[in-house]
Amino acid sequence: MNDKATDDKKLDAELDMMAATTMKLQAEAQKILAESRWYPFVVLAGVFGAAIAVVKLMH
Repeated sequence: MNDKATDDKKLDAELDMMAATTMKLQAEAQKILAESRWYPFVVLAGVFGAAIAVVKLMH
């Protein structure tokens, strides 16, 4: 009987750890998704800024 209780506790701890890992991975995926939405805009703004700087240097 004691072995079953120990096994149940181990299983519960393992399930809790898997749930925590799943939540962490979901949060990281959301962060990456949010960053990937803005990345092209930031790059484009940098390119335009560099182009404007080059034009100003030429005049």
